[in-house]
Amino acid sequence: MDSQKIKCSDESFISDDVRMRGFKQRSTVEQLTHWLDQQSIDLAEESIPIQDAYGRVLAQDIVSDINIPSFARSMMDGYALIASNTQGASSYNQLQLQIIGKSMPGHGTHVKVTPGTAVKIMTGAPVPEGANAILPAENVDMEEPFILVMESVAEGRNIGRIGEDISLDSIILKQGRSLRPQDIAMLASIGKKDVVVRRRLKVSIVVTGNEILPVGNKPQQYQITNSNGPMLEALSLRDNATVISSTIVADDPEQIEQAMLDDYDILLITGGTSVGEEDLVPLLVAKLGELVFHGVTMRPSRSTGIGVVDKKLVFLLPGNPVACLCAYDFFAGRFIRQRSAKPRNWPYYSVQKKLKQKISSHLGRTDYARVRLTKDNTVEPIAISGAAILSSTTEADGFIIVQANSEGYAAGTDVDVFLYD
Repeated sequence: MDSQKIKCSDESFISDDVRMRGFKQRSTVEQLTHWLDQQSIDLAEESIPIQDAYGRVLAQDIVSDINIPSFARSMMDGYALIASNTQGASSYNQLQLQIIGKSMPGHGTHVKVTPGTAVKIMTGAPVPEGANAILPAENVDMEEPFILVMESVAEGRNIGRIGEDISLDSIILKQGRSLRPQDIAMLASIGKKDVVVRRRLKVSIVVTGNEILPVGNKPQQYQITNSNGPMLEALSLRDNATVISSTIVADDPEQIEQAMLDDYDILLITGGTSVGEEDLVPLLVAKLGELVFHGVTMRPSRSTGIGVVDKKLVFLLPGNPVACLCAYDFFAGRFIRQRSAKPRNWPYYSVQKKLKQKISSHLGRTDYARVRLTKDNTVEPIAISGAAILSSTTEADGFIIVQANSEGYAAGTDVDVFLYD
């Protein structure tokens, strides 16, 4: 990848200025994703309460220091008895057993089951000494203080064995696992109060542009309201990162430089990344560190870039909202998801549908086409260009990726659709 890198001396900082001249060459999507997949980042460990651990990534194996259950327990409401005492029982041959006690969850009983006797027992209650099976309540008739057994039961039936769920010294959750709700239940069941997880990635978001208004302001005259910032915050949270700041800066080199030197793991900077006169971001990344990529063979998001400043990743995302969303999901999101033990490719459910009308593309270019599901169970394209038309994503049900080795898809082609919902 060395040929993709732009050196950072003052001389090359000026010579690599692509403003108002366009890209001499652009990298492929595959080149960017391959490079990203080789990058690593050290995340410190921290101990947090298990109630806060959903979605967090385990920093070490979890080994159980107890058996679950720690006692033989009943798996249903019924009667604890000796299995051989039920052999030959049927509705026509009812066998009589005397009830000598009751075992309840959390209490149990000190009564010992002997031949000809039974103990009433509830689900989860300890199996009394001497019993080796649980007969379901629906398989008996009552004649207090006796039961009339109407069905036989095998030895060991309906009894939860010691360690059946979790055994002592077993690894129940492995390092690197992204914790699910049922994992939290597992931790609680073995008495864990806290758990050691990896620190979340710290993401800083910077939106550049003299024309950008803060969230909550209506656009006036030639200004636009910040929409990329809130969108990137939501995307980062979805992918399990922590957003430590989200700011707007003017097209001013000093302000942009200061933002690049702040404390973060990953910087998402949107706007000022293309080839316009005020697109200063690529030059400043090259000045402060290393501009590894700038310009990608994809539509939209061709002005996407990736750099390194002070050993930290900087993602240069286009200012147009659709292109910003696309570039985040392809590159920044991929990196964040991978470091958060999530599937790195797409956080979207995919279905296969027939294309209602053709989609045209160019060989060598990857296209991100927004589509709508139709009533006849096909999909139709809404937009393949229009990087500034945010409504093309809100009106769409999902998107299709046209790979760089394709000139598009003909009507009737089965395509993979990634659904936003």
